Amino acid sequence: MNRPLPAVRLRVPTHEDAFAWHRAFDDPEVMEFLGGGGAALSFYEELTARQRRHDAERGFCLWSLLGEADEVIGFAGAQPWPHEWGPKGEIEIGWRLGRAHWGKGYATVAARETVDRVRAAGVPDVMAMIRPGNERSVAVARRLGMEPAESYNHPRFDAPVHCYRLSLT
Repeated sequence: MNRPLPAVRLRVPTHEDAFAWHRAFDDPEVMEFLGGGGAALSFYEELTARQRRHDAERGFCLWSLLGEADEVIGFAGAQPWPHEWGPKGEIEIGWRLGRAHWGKGYATVAARETVDRVRAAGVPDVMAMIRPGNERSVAVARRLGMEPAESYNHPRFDAPVHCYRLSLT
């Protein structure tokens, strides 16, 4: 299907964006491949604060994703892999949208902008960790030119997570 892609804007998340992320992601469908349950508001307050630090220190972060009406509809961006398992020390790109905004091209546009920004920040390659069955995220990764590489066992789910990679050089 060929359709015009939506206009999006990425910006460093504010403290207030923690509330928007909490509302947008408090949905079992949105969280299906991330454990299924929502997180407390305090989780998003800490996450947005950490992203502001990443942006100040690295020039990139998980940015708030603003839709065509300039409302926060999710996030997209990059951060150092935050877990003890998996590709430690690598830069992960990712995206997450509120359910009402799926299937409209927002994730693809935001992910492409993310790739451009991290490339400009001097990052040589990125990866995305995607659980099997998450075909929407796989489709976005493939649109970026990412290729499946290795898999890691997710300790909480005791299941594989596939690592998709993209060289930016």
